[in-house]
Amino acid sequence: MCLGVPMRVIEREGTNGLVELGGVKYEAGFQLVDDVKVGEYVILHAGFAIQKLDEKEAQETLSLLREVFENST
Repeated sequence: MCLGVPMRVIEREGTNGLVELGGVKYEAGFQLVDDVKVGEYVILHAGFAIQKLDEKEAQETLSLLREVFENST
């Protein structure tokens, strides 16, 4: 199973940059999504942003993921 995770864009330089989740930073490619800006949320899959999300939708998804992981341990 593959999982795309909502992450906040914290840096952008050209088609690459950094995204963050829970204080952990990951490198990301933005080649697949148009006009990504610092501060926006994207779904990151295999190191690439594949979709933009608004903040509310990102927070709802992250809340559901936390709930799943907490209940699986």
